[in-house]
Amino acid sequence: MKGNKSLRRVRAAHPTVKPMKKVMRNLSKTIGQPAGTLQHIGEQKTDFPAITVFGYDEDHEFHMPLKSIAECAALKDKQKVLWVNIDGLHDVSVIEALGKLFDIHPLTLEDILHTEQRSKIEDFERYLFLVFRALDYDPQTSEITEEQMSMVIGSNFVLTFQEKPGDTFDALRTRIINPGTSIRKRGADYLAYGLIDAIVDSYFVILEQLESRIELLDQELFKTSGRETFESIYSLKKDLILLRKSVRPMREIINSISREHYTVIDDKATWPFFRDVYDNVIFINETIETYRDIVIGMYDTWLAIVNNRMNEIMKVLTTIATVFMPLSFLTGVYGMNFRFLPGLEWHWGFFALLGFMGMIVAGMMVYFRTRKWF
Repeated sequence: MKGNKSLRRVRAAHPTVKPMKKVMRNLSKTIGQPAGTLQHIGEQKTDFPAITVFGYDEDHEFHMPLKSIAECAALKDKQKVLWVNIDGLHDVSVIEALGKLFDIHPLTLEDILHTEQRSKIEDFERYLFLVFRALDYDPQTSEITEEQMSMVIGSNFVLTFQEKPGDTFDALRTRIINPGTSIRKRGADYLAYGLIDAIVDSYFVILEQLESRIELLDQELFKTSGRETFESIYSLKKDLILLRKSVRPMREIINSISREHYTVIDDKATWPFFRDVYDNVIFINETIETYRDIVIGMYDTWLAIVNNRMNEIMKVLTTIATVFMPLSFLTGVYGMNFRFLPGLEWHWGFFALLGFMGMIVAGMMVYFRTRKWF
């Protein structure tokens, strides 16, 4: 009973197999469009885009929401570091206005609006453009959701674009607000490092949750091997594929930042921090591969258990059928409609036949036992 309750907790996290996300259906909308056409491709995840801005230097800081991009024009060149974040990408006019204000290339804006972009890094000399996947774990449903995160790093500004409100940057915002922190003393490249580091740290949280699910399922694997166990293993496998798909390109992005020379990145001051993030990404990738091997092994073990139990059932059924074969033969012979059969007129004939059948059953069971068939 205790094992079944534990497995039901695993099962409750993923009650059904989720459908695969449609990608090519969305990308087909761009067919025939000229390069640089601004069109939102993807799911609308918020009603209205939300614009927030942080500006700071070592001595001063401010943060506030904005109603329009026009309000950001007066802040553009007056701050040591300016961070503009947009939640919601379906309003093309907002992205276009921000691109004009910061002189962002139309191809970059197009990639920001296409939420099915692969993770990548592009150098435009005046700014550095990054695309990667941000993951979020819901503790109530144990579901992992993903969204595209785009980032533009300039000499004194960082622009971030998210599909929906809510992120892992609250701790970073607190550090910006508090005076005397290291981030207040550094430039926009260090802010970009802090944002990327927060995303990487969120991967660790998801790994911890997956590890707990793997441990629980591993304990119950040999106790129950029904459809619920299979669906739990399959859900784990899909979550690991999603995590691997999101984290693996980050290794190339961070490695490029830490090795290549980019104009907007201070090699001496910020390079060691990106190297630290790179080490974390390598560790996460290795852990994902380890978990993936464990889940594949659990699936093979599940198949072996199911096949072994099926063999045990077939062994019992075959033994029963084999034992009844001679008994069926005897009852069939004495069930024939001949008038003269040996023992039909004998008073003890029926009991003698039953005894003979019992001897046959006992002899066959002893033989099967000596052969170790059961």
